Amino acid sequence: SSGINAEWPLRPGIQNSFAFPTFRNPLLYPLQTMTLGALCLLTLLPLLQASTIERLERVRPTTWHLGMNLNPADGHIMSYTTGWTSDAFIGTYADSLTKDYLNRAVWRLPVSYIAIVRHQQGEVDAVKVFRFKEQRTMLSRFQDMNPGRDVVTEGGPIQESVSSNAQNLDDDPIFSVGGDLAFNWAYSDNGHRIVLTGGNLSPVGINDDNTHGLGNHFACDPLTGSANSVNWGHEISNIHDSCVGVTACTYSDVTTVVQGTDHESINQSISYRLRSGPVYGNYAIYVSKDATLFPGPGFNLELEVNVESELRFFEYEL
Repeated sequence: SSGINAEWPLRPGIQNSFAFPTFRNPLLYPLQTMTLGALCLLTLLPLLQASTIERLERVRPTTWHLGMNLNPADGHIMSYTTGWTSDAFIGTYADSLTKDYLNRAVWRLPVSYIAIVRHQQGEVDAVKVFRFKEQRTMLSRFQDMNPGRDVVTEGGPIQESVSSNAQNLDDDPIFSVGGDLAFNWAYSDNGHRIVLTGGNLSPVGINDDNTHGLGNHFACDPLTGSANSVNWGHEISNIHDSCVGVTACTYSDVTTVVQGTDHESINQSISYRLRSGPVYGNYAIYVSKDATLFPGPGFNLELEVNVESELRFFEYEL
């Protein structure tokens, strides 16, 4: 035996706290009488002799899940009345970033963050990340149509990253306007699944067909999600004033510029009012429970995007 008996009795009158070890070797009595501060000072002395102290912090991994992809020129029209609330799988995994796609399982996940990503064949062109006001599933949010007009995020985008080579930004429905996300924007017989509060948000009783975003219909019951006509559904419409030059704007005066060819039009007059335009890209919707940062322009997308765990060093000057 070394003659050292290090015991850790509880201090009298203090529950679950530790006293200093009791040493039976008289040569070590001075250690027994040292204060906690002195012991800490001895421990930190080598660090204090340096000019900085380093702290190591681990960042835990987080994951984004692809819930939806919109291609406005693939022949499938994701209007206000199609797909968003049906609790059904749309598309295939193989075409999840090139055609319209909805993952039913992801749509059912309780999530707190959303990233809207404009991409070119899976390569990120621009991205905005928002924080939801409350954690809910995407399915329940879009099914909550009555009364609709729900501003679902707060504080504006917590991330906005746009490629220096990105084109067609002046009237993009997501990246040309600011503000928060609003879901199920309903007015008269019109409905829009995703819009931004920085754009024009038509009042409840005004039938001006002048709100634009993702998942649109100009002849539906927006409180139930049912279509009144097969003529007016359209997937993506660009930001513009449909009533320019019109004194008393109504739907009969409106010409709406849409991306691509994914819009409903049976007769020539309706086709003229929903005017096909260039495709700015696909729009992917990723959601997460806890990820707050999305990879920026140039990143190649997948069904799941992992923000990898990493070690970060922090230096503090003394």
